[in-house]
Order: sequence, then structure tokens, then C-alpha cells
Amino acid sequence: MTWFIRKQVFLESIPAMLNYQQTLSDIFSHVDYSRTRQIPYNASTYNLDRMRHLCERLDNPQDRFPSVHIAGSKGKGSTAAMTDSILRAAGYRSGLYTSPHLHSFRERMRIDGQLISQERLVKLWERLRPHAKALEQTTTFEIITALAFMHFVEPTVDWAVLEVGLGGRLDATNVVHPRACAITSLSYEHTDLLGHTLSLIAFEKAGIIKAGVPVVVGPQAPEAMAVIEDIAHQAGARLWRVGEEWRWEIQQSTERSVIVDINGPDTHWRGLQIPLVGDHQAANATVAVALIQTLREDGVAISEDAIRQGLAETYWPGRLERLSDDPLIVLDSAHNHHSAERLQKALELFPHRRLILLFGASADKDIEGMLEVLGKDASAIIVTRSFHPRAADVEMLAQLAHAIAPTTSVHVTDDALPAIQLAEFLAEPGDMILVTGSIFVVAATRESWLALHPLSFSPDDWVYQSEPIDGEFTPMLKSPEQMISLGRKP
Repeated sequence: MTWFIRKQVFLESIPAMLNYQQTLSDIFSHVDYSRTRQIPYNASTYNLDRMRHLCERLDNPQDRFPSVHIAGSKGKGSTAAMTDSILRAAGYRSGLYTSPHLHSFRERMRIDGQLISQERLVKLWERLRPHAKALEQTTTFEIITALAFMHFVEPTVDWAVLEVGLGGRLDATNVVHPRACAITSLSYEHTDLLGHTLSLIAFEKAGIIKAGVPVVVGPQAPEAMAVIEDIAHQAGARLWRVGEEWRWEIQQSTERSVIVDINGPDTHWRGLQIPLVGDHQAANATVAVALIQTLREDGVAISEDAIRQGLAETYWPGRLERLSDDPLIVLDSAHNHHSAERLQKALELFPHRRLILLFGASADKDIEGMLEVLGKDASAIIVTRSFHPRAADVEMLAQLAHAIAPTTSVHVTDDALPAIQLAEFLAEPGDMILVTGSIFVVAATRESWLALHPLSFSPDDWVYQSEPIDGEFTPMLKSPEQMISLGRKP
């Protein structure tokens, strides 16, 4: 009876879904630099003036709530999720803006952990659309950011946690004036846009630093830290450095969580539990706690219990996530050489015999660097691609994999569903299947696993909301009837 009711509710929602899908199509029909990277990164293309004009037309929603702003190369999403979770545990109505999404566009703007509804997104777009059309060359990301700002003011959130999309200095989110900001660890990423040295990348990331606004900085290479310190000094922004003023000590790190002690100026927390895997999450948690401490020192009521509870309740799937125990399947969104190295180290937490690597990446990533780290230890490599327009060609991936690991068997698949089926076939008792290279491949694999094992996810998992980024259902989940037959949640 319950399933029948769910089925009826889902079928009745199809007209709203069509409006929602049209909204997504409209949004992604604008200039989208995330899908076409053959565009110079400068103030003409990534233009904050255009974003400011758009916000002015909307009565500057970004100025109507207090916010924290987070940039970085790796860990900014995890840090944002932890910060948001702490604020919610403290009793605040908290908005969280992140990108890209894992399964549903609606993940990008959440209030109190709840995805924006399809109906609300449609209504917000109806209001925003004429303004976006009136401004020449308004980009998709600018539109999405403005929609998030609008979402957070009706009714107004107590706090908003805003993750930078790309860089920082010219990012659309950088029209806010936050109460505090953070820069997580930097590495070589988007070098064609941000620069080919850590100093240049740090300059772009540190562009979020505002006059007099405290900034927390994750562990950095000396050349990156020097740039950030100089910019903070010029802005008169107090700087807290994780690894200096703030330190952490891992008490336990397992395949399920990390338990860490965190020490800052006159502050000490013991036995903080983080339900995310990998030693690097201890550094991310330290950035989040230091960021929260800046708010506490500014008079914001956040108890130690809220910090402890918020960290323990952090939800951030697709990052060293254990998808299955038998066979052992681990997913991670590593997408550059540095993150692949951290992933490789974290794999020591998962006892296994052989490694089967299921790999797919965006064409503009350091594919060779990632395969050099992870491919040499693999007993078999399966290359695949997501449905993202920037997904790398599988034949090219196969050639690179052959060159890097010439004695390893390499298999080519067109998409994630046959890829994970092949990985299951190749896996023997005690083996690990590792899925990585792109958040889009991780998402496609989770959706494929749902198709193959409909009852393997918790009822509130985002996988039940899955949709492609550009408004049309993926081939394996392309109709409402098919979704119902696979057990998708309404």
C-alpha cells in the first residue's frame, strides 16, 4: 500500500517535473564556462560587475544575511558542509551553497540540510529570468548563485555558508561581504585558468579576502602561504593558519570516521568525531572549527556541544564513501594529482587484496597525474565516462592507462553502468573496487548501483533525486516508469 501511494504521488508530480526540467534547460542555455573552458579567465569573461548589476536588480539579496565564504582547491566542500552542520546544530537556520552537484541540481542550495524544492526553484527562476535576459552574457553560474541568494532571503536564513565555484577573485560568489572567510589547502588545479604556479593560484583564491574580515587558512605550501599572508596583511584581515595558530592531532582514523583533537588560541577540543574518511578530513575539520571560532569571538552563540554534534552529523557523500562491503567498493571525487595522492594514502584504511580501478575524468583535469598515482597499483583498470560534456574520451583514457601501467589489463566502457558491472565480475573475494577521477563518474556510479541494487541506499539519500546536469534524464533512468520500476523515491 505504501509503495502504491508513493507511485501515485510520483506520477501526479510529473507536470511539475516538466516545468522544473524546462527551468534547468533555460538556466544551462546561458553562457556556461564550466562546460566550455576555451575562454580566457579575466575580468571581461568572469565579470563581477555583471554579477553586481544582476544582484542590484534583485535588491541585493546577498547583503540581507550574514555569511561565511570558503575557497580552496581541495576540501572546501567538506569544510563548508562541516561549517553548515555546526551552525544547524547550534540552532541556526543555515543556508549552504555548493557546486557542482552530485545527483541533483537542487543540492546546490540547501536550507537546514533540505534541498531546494522543484517548485521553489521554478518560481525563483520566473522572477530572475527577465533580469538575466536583460544583462548581456549573463552566465549560468551567475544565475545559479543569484538564485541561491534569493532562496536564502525568503524567509531569511540566520547564516549562509557559501562555497566558491572557481578561483575566488572573479568568482560570482565574491560579491558578498562575509563575516569570516576560509581558504582550504591549495594545489595545482585549473592551471589553464588560474595560473601554472601555486603563487598565481593563491593570488586568485585569496581574492575573497576582504578588509577587516578574519580569514582562516588551511595547510599550504610556503609559496602559496606567502601570497595569502601578504594579501591578508594589506587588507588588515586577521589571519589564522591551520598548522600554526591552529593544530590538530588525530586520535583514530578508520574506514568509517576520523577522531581528532583540535587546539587553537585558548581553545581545546578533545575527541571530535568526523564521519568522513581520510586523515585530510582532520585538517578540513580544523579549518571549519577555526572558522566557527571567529564567529564565536564575534559574539555568535555556538556552544562546544554544537561544534561536537555538528561535526559528527556532517553529511557529504561521494568522498571516500564505502558504497558496498561485498564486494568492497569505495568512491572518491579526487580530480587532480594531489587529491589522488591523498586518496592513495587513505586506501590503507580499507584492507584489501587486489585493487580494481574504475576511472573517468573531465578532459581538462590532470588525467596522467592521477593515473600515475593510482594506476600503477591496480590489478585491472576500467575506464569510463560520465554524461558531463567535458568528460574525457575513453579511448584516450585507455591509451594513457596502457602507457602508465603496460602490464595491467585495461578495459573500456561507454558509461558507468556496464563499468561497475564489469568491476563486480572481475572482483574476487578480498578485492577492492575504487571509483574515482571525477565527481560526475562517482555520481553516475552511485546511480548505476541504485539501478542494480535498488535497496542499497538509505531512503533520504540524494541518489533518489538524481538527474543529469542539463535537464534530460540519463539513458538508464530516462522515464518515470523506469524510475518507479527501479525503486526510485518520489
